[in-house]
Amino acid sequence: MNKRFKSLAATLSSVLLTLLGLTILTFLIGRVMPVDPVIAAVGDNAPEDVIMRARAEMGLDQPLPVQFLHYLGQLLHGDLGVSVLTKNPVAQDIARFFPATFELATAALILAVVIGVPLGVWAAVRQGSVTDQAIRVVCLAGHSVPVFMLSLISLLVFYSALDIAPGPGRQDIIYDGMIDSVTGILTIDTLISGDFGAFRDALAHMAQPVIILAYFSMAYIARMTRAFMIDALKGEYIITARAKGLSLTTVIWGHAFPTVAVQLVTVLALTYAGLLEGAVVTETVFSWPGLGQYLTLSLMNADMNPVVGSTLLIGVIYVGLNLFADILYQMLDPRVRS
Repeated sequence: MNKRFKSLAATLSSVLLTLLGLTILTFLIGRVMPVDPVIAAVGDNAPEDVIMRARAEMGLDQPLPVQFLHYLGQLLHGDLGVSVLTKNPVAQDIARFFPATFELATAALILAVVIGVPLGVWAAVRQGSVTDQAIRVVCLAGHSVPVFMLSLISLLVFYSALDIAPGPGRQDIIYDGMIDSVTGILTIDTLISGDFGAFRDALAHMAQPVIILAYFSMAYIARMTRAFMIDALKGEYIITARAKGLSLTTVIWGHAFPTVAVQLVTVLALTYAGLLEGAVVTETVFSWPGLGQYLTLSLMNADMNPVVGSTLLIGVIYVGLNLFADILYQMLDPRVRS
C-alpha cells in the first residue's frame, strides 16, 4: 500500500509540474509574441492615452512575475481572457468550437483503429510478402503526403469534379439554425432532434475530413501494430501454442495480439491527442468550425488570448491522455503493476 501511495504521489507531482511548466510556457507565448495585444485590442490608430489606459486595465504595465500571478489566478477561476475577434470570453468560444473538433477527431480515430490494427497484424503475419510490402507502401504514403494536399485533392475531385460529396462546412445552409445544440456534437444533436435528413447531411460533410485524418493516423497505427506483432510472434509462448496444434487465428488473436494491445494503448492515446490538436489544416481547408479554425483565425488577426487559451487546452489534453494511458497500461499489464 505504501509503495502504491508513493507511486501515486510521484505521478501526481509529475503531472502538476508538467501543468505548471505548460502554464509558464503559455504565459510567455502571450508576452514574447511580436504582436502587441494592446494594439490588437484598441487598434493601430488609437491615441496614446487610450493605449496606456488599456495596458493598465489588462495588467500589462506590471512586472512579469506580477503578471504571471495574475494570469495564474485567472486560470484557476477558468478565465482565459476575452477574444478581440469575437468579443466573447475565450472559455466560452472554446466550449462552442471544441465539440466540432472532438467529433472529427473521435470519428477519425475509430476509423483508423478499425482499419489500421488489422492491417498491421496482417502485415506482420505476412512479413516479407507482397501483401506486407503493399501495406508498408500505403502506410508510407500516409506519412509522406501532406494533409493539406490530400484535403485539397479530395475537394477538387469529389466535390468540384465529380460532384458526389458536399462542399466545405459542417452542414448545408438549409439546415442552418434548425438543429438545437445540446451536446455540440452535430451527429448526436441531429439524432436527438429526430431529423434524419440533417443527420445524413452531417455524416456526408464529415466523410472527407474524417477519411483524410483517419488515413494519416491509420498509417502510424498500422506501422506500430506491425512492429509490435513481429516481436510478439517471435515469443516462445507463440512457438508453444503452434506446437500444441492451435489454429493460426487462435495463435494470432488469442495469444499474440493481447500483448500487443497493451503496447498499443500509448500509441492510440498519442494518436488521439495528435488528432485533437493537429486538425488545424484540415479544418481550415474544409471550413470546419472547430478549434483548429478558431486558432487559425485568431493567429491571422493577432488575437492572442484565444491562441494562448487554445494552446493551453491542447497541452492539458496531451497531459491528460498520457496520464490515462499510463493508468490503463498498469491496469492491463501485471508486470508494470509489480
